[in-house]
Amino acid sequence: MSPPPAGVMTDKRQQARVQGCWARRAGPRAGPGLNQQPFPTANTASASASWGIRSQETPKTFEFQPPAKLVQAVPPVKLLEKEGDYELSHGPSGVSRLLLVPGFLPPEEADWIYSKLLAELPWSQKTNYRHGEAYEEPRLTCWYGALPYTYARSSLTSNTQWHPLLLKLREAVERRSGCSFNSLLCNLYRDGRDSIGWHSDDEASLGHKPTIASLSLGDTRVFSLRKIPPPEDEGDYTYVDRIQVPLSHGSLLLMSGSTQDDWQHRVAKEYHERGPRVNLTFRTIHEEPEGHRAGTKLRFTVQHPRETSESGRSQNLNQHHLLPSNHLR
Repeated sequence: MSPPPAGVMTDKRQQARVQGCWARRAGPRAGPGLNQQPFPTANTASASASWGIRSQETPKTFEFQPPAKLVQAVPPVKLLEKEGDYELSHGPSGVSRLLLVPGFLPPEEADWIYSKLLAELPWSQKTNYRHGEAYEEPRLTCWYGALPYTYARSSLTSNTQWHPLLLKLREAVERRSGCSFNSLLCNLYRDGRDSIGWHSDDEASLGHKPTIASLSLGDTRVFSLRKIPPPEDEGDYTYVDRIQVPLSHGSLLLMSGSTQDDWQHRVAKEYHERGPRVNLTFRTIHEEPEGHRAGTKLRFTVQHPRETSESGRSQNLNQHHLLPSNHLR
């Protein structure tokens, strides 16, 4: 065999020049086997913690979800018709109580008293003020008491000439309630258009946590109450508790405890035929504190009024447990 031409290197000699693991196998380059891993690159190295470990999925970024708003429902109106001593609410100012006695006066006696008072009391229409503007009160009133009474810038002068029938009624109410009263505000609602708006009887002259007795004669009118909202509600009465009490001929209603602190009441207009109603509200009037403007509220600093008996036991003021207590729920 003749030798290969000069300068021409055989495949075998050319392959021998490449030494070590860098020697290239003849034929096409095979891919990695089943147990082989590809040579790591910069991309694969940064995607895994170490060579030969597959990268894990990136966790999802936390997304803030605002809490769902609570849907606040308007509470249903409670209706009080049965006789009972009701606890309306418990709060920082104390317990608000309402005593209802339908039929306090027998029907025939109530009829006679109603006709006498309607005809013989000195009824008159007073001028009141709202936002600096004068208006006629939508009802007639008269006042009995040794001290004057001022509310909403309307003043009633003292009047000690009590009608004899009113004195007898005061004695009957005092026996039933266990309270004493020195004054009386009489209201005459001539028809369904006469009314009194939302208010609390919390003038300074009424004292701390006053007890007020209301005797109704004549046609039935609805006495409404609503809970005063907390300060954070900024005067929004949408979601407060509400109560309605139909006050029939001869019925007695007694408000005591924290009712004037925590509740408002009214007699609303009614747009259907209503006859006259006489309402007698017995109360205790005190002299106005020195330097205090008559007819305005006085904020007391005492939160838990109690007096101590001789035995050392404390007793709540203005608490009259006349009947088993019925709790409003």
